[in-house]
Amino acid sequence: MKLIVGLGNPGIEYQFTPHNIGFLAVDRIAERHGAEVNNRRCKALTARVRIGPEEVVLAKPETFMNLSGMSVRALVEELELEPERDLLVVYDELDLPMGRIRIRERGSSAGHKGMESIIGAMGTQELLRLRLGIAPEHDVKDGSRYVLSQFRKSQYAAVDEQLDRAADAVETIINEGRAAAMNRFNRKDEKEE
Repeated sequence: MKLIVGLGNPGIEYQFTPHNIGFLAVDRIAERHGAEVNNRRCKALTARVRIGPEEVVLAKPETFMNLSGMSVRALVEELELEPERDLLVVYDELDLPMGRIRIRERGSSAGHKGMESIIGAMGTQELLRLRLGIAPEHDVKDGSRYVLSQFRKSQYAAVDEQLDRAADAVETIINEGRAAAMNRFNRKDEKEE
């Protein structure tokens, strides 16, 4: 069994903000597999799906971003998982351009409060993560304000495409392994070069 956690903040006011792209990605994965992320357990909304050979629990912590680790630790313990092997965290990355995705197997939180909370709760940086770029084309003066503002209409198509790529990346990780997914999805797009 695998646990895929998307990070975000609960509440309608945050639903379509860059900081909630992890929630949106989990919803896209659930939609592809005929499920809705609406069961409550361990302070999270969850769903169970099958991706290839694996049973997968999708989760969106309801603890707010900065306390995500509480929910994730409870889910890992309840499901009796090994976080280094069975957990994948999907979240926003302001240091990556909108549309770009990066898969990493370990590392610090790089200042992301949700990932920082999960690393603290799990007691390890050896956690698989899928970072979804949210940086706009222009510089932002206040990053925290930007990530909590609604997506602009001009960003909708790029966000929709990115959510599909994120779902493809998750399916590749599960069906073909981490290395195959990193080789395929960590490359720069040709138009960026």
